[in-house]
Amino acid sequence: MKKEYTKDGLTIQWNPEICTHSGICARSLPNVFKPKEKPWVQMENETNEKIEEVVNRCPSKALSIKK
Repeated sequence: MKKEYTKDGLTIQWNPEICTHSGICARSLPNVFKPKEKPWVQMENETNEKIEEVVNRCPSKALSIKK
């Protein structure tokens, strides 16, 4: 089941069923992607542009931008 996180018109979808936990998101933007916290995606800590850039690098595509 996909989960959604939204800020200022940008919505991230996360599909935990296909996530390979590569850690690219958490290493790239540790102030946004915090696996040990709830919610683990805290979009208010960064610009939409930087968040979108990192989401697009997700190798499993478990993170995606909802269009």
